[in-house]
Amino acid sequence: MVRNIPMRSFLTVHHSTVYRYREPVTIGEHRMMFRPRESHDLRVLGIHLEITPHPAKLRWLHDPFDNSVTIAEFAGTTAELRFESTVQLEHFEDTLPEYPLEDYARDYPFRYADEDFPNLVRALHRDRPSDLVATWALQFLDPAATTDTMKLLRAMTLGIGEQIPYNRRVEKGVQTAEETLRIGRGSCRDFAVLMIDAVRSLGIAARFVSGYIFVPDRSGFAGGGATHAWMQAYLPGAGWIDFDPTNNIIGNRNLIRVGLAWAPEHVLPLWGTYSGSAQAFLGMDVTVTVAETAG
Repeated sequence: MVRNIPMRSFLTVHHSTVYRYREPVTIGEHRMMFRPRESHDLRVLGIHLEITPHPAKLRWLHDPFDNSVTIAEFAGTTAELRFESTVQLEHFEDTLPEYPLEDYARDYPFRYADEDFPNLVRALHRDRPSDLVATWALQFLDPAATTDTMKLLRAMTLGIGEQIPYNRRVEKGVQTAEETLRIGRGSCRDFAVLMIDAVRSLGIAARFVSGYIFVPDRSGFAGGGATHAWMQAYLPGAGWIDFDPTNNIIGNRNLIRVGLAWAPEHVLPLWGTYSGSAQAFLGMDVTVTVAETAG
């Protein structure tokens, strides 16, 4: 098999979050997950982080999933807290039309190799098992005894977008997979959680991805203007493959990974605390722009 040469593009991501308060409050520790994960298909060329008011302490660490986390501690009080992150990237889109799966994994059902299974146990665990979700997932199997594995995952990626209307939500929280099916609508993170639980019900390892999406003009993609979410499945021979049911994307096209984890609560882009009256919080504004730039 001849592998196609990846398409290279240069992107700039600007992520702004502003917290507003009715009165000065004391800001507690805040944790940020803004830095994309570098890999063979993504390289960070530059990063600039501006926080207002300036933190008293700023440090960095890698969490248990090897995501880059920035931790800020503050002194004094403020009525506004602002985070501005700008990242320049070199992105390589994998144009490979077919993934080179191991022979035993090309058709579903398959069993992971003994040496892989211990590392995939958490990616196979269903946090909230639902018969409704498990039954829903069966519709994507062929009537025959086996189903082409990639055909199955492509059908599910497309099926979520066709069957469930996309509904952008700015409030916190993620619907369970069963809630998304019962409510009949969901955001990108709800779609990712649904697909993760559905493929896990079939015995396929999956994990949650938080990041950004580049939305070219007239592309029809959803999820621009904010952080984005999708999922990955582990397929022997190909490794972790991106599946974005919100936009019917398979592979890394226009997707910029920032955080990877077994569940969405582990990859929040920004979280923290403040001390003040319960009525002090006025609101939060989040804007994300991803633009193509010259190399």
